[in-house]
Amino acid sequence: MSQENATAASKETTRQKVDEIVQDQESKEYINDTLKGEENVEQQANEILSKMTLREKVGQTMIVGFNSPTIDDHITKMIEEYHVGGVILFDRNMKTKDQVAKLNKDLQQLSTDSSGLPLLMGVDQEGGQIVRMRDQVSPIPSQQQLGQTSLAGGVYDTAKRTGEELLSMGFNLNFAPVVDLSSTDSRSFGEDPQKVHSFGRQVVRGMVDSGITATLKHFPGNGRSNVDPHVETSSVQADKLDLENSDIYPFKQMIKEVDNDQFFVMVTHIKYPAYDKDNPASISKVIIQDLLKEQLGFKGLVVTDDLEMGAVNKYFTYEDLGSKAVQSGADLLLVCHTLANQEAVFNGILEAVESKELSEARIDDAVRGILIHKLLSND
Repeated sequence: MSQENATAASKETTRQKVDEIVQDQESKEYINDTLKGEENVEQQANEILSKMTLREKVGQTMIVGFNSPTIDDHITKMIEEYHVGGVILFDRNMKTKDQVAKLNKDLQQLSTDSSGLPLLMGVDQEGGQIVRMRDQVSPIPSQQQLGQTSLAGGVYDTAKRTGEELLSMGFNLNFAPVVDLSSTDSRSFGEDPQKVHSFGRQVVRGMVDSGITATLKHFPGNGRSNVDPHVETSSVQADKLDLENSDIYPFKQMIKEVDNDQFFVMVTHIKYPAYDKDNPASISKVIIQDLLKEQLGFKGLVVTDDLEMGAVNKYFTYEDLGSKAVQSGADLLLVCHTLANQEAVFNGILEAVESKELSEARIDDAVRGILIHKLLSND
């Protein structure tokens, strides 16, 4: 499907949603009018939000994975019964460009038929070692290689080409770039904060110019840790001033200089005792709400790293991880693999709201941001 046709289809989907939730003709005409301009998008999001059940709202905060290259019972259940807001694909789902395009189209159709809302369709397409369906896409150098050999323009060109390929396959979200500082990690542009910010900004620009939302990761910076969070937890022993002048610098500058709706921020599972002695960043209110959203002023969507990683799932139940992440300020939760764990995260959030441990207002705030992003992206 061409970008123009995809955009037209997305607009039609949004109009269908409006028709479903607004019953009287006068209100329907008013909401349809808001589709013509961004200035009323928050009103439109609030109108949709007011008609959603609690289960629908909880589901919108989740991005999930599944195992098949075609729609299976697992993802059907998560979309139709749990109303998830997004899907992430891995190599296990991806065989050819045409197959992926059809899969993403079918997933979007399943979602719009079920809830009337489009999905965030995400993938990790960083470059280097992290390239999905490597034999089917254009070569993507590692960020380390780009940092060592390229100028900013070359980074932009690579990102734009990657984004165009992703868009052609039906994706709208890339979990890249990595803006961690490291002289050894192939996923990093290097250890110079200004260079990492500059090159990271070019990736965001290239993605956005091709129609893809980018993701800065892994806040507040994974570069100092030698422990893989997929396996185990770790702590970064640095003071606040040091972190804010180095690891946090690329995030801070991007937040200040670029439209915050053009990128998400992914929060790591590593601990930063200078800010929070007890909790990993992904479930730390001090780091997500106080530091990222309030001190740095980030107005976009915050997504956790995969909650099925050993850095957190060894120490917390999935029920607690879901509720703690949302309560701490996360808007979107990645649960990338297992149906039972996805259901547990969903139920943990739902039960926390029903027991008043987590306010529904916090859920509403997250979902409002998700809806605004989807409406702007589909415009």
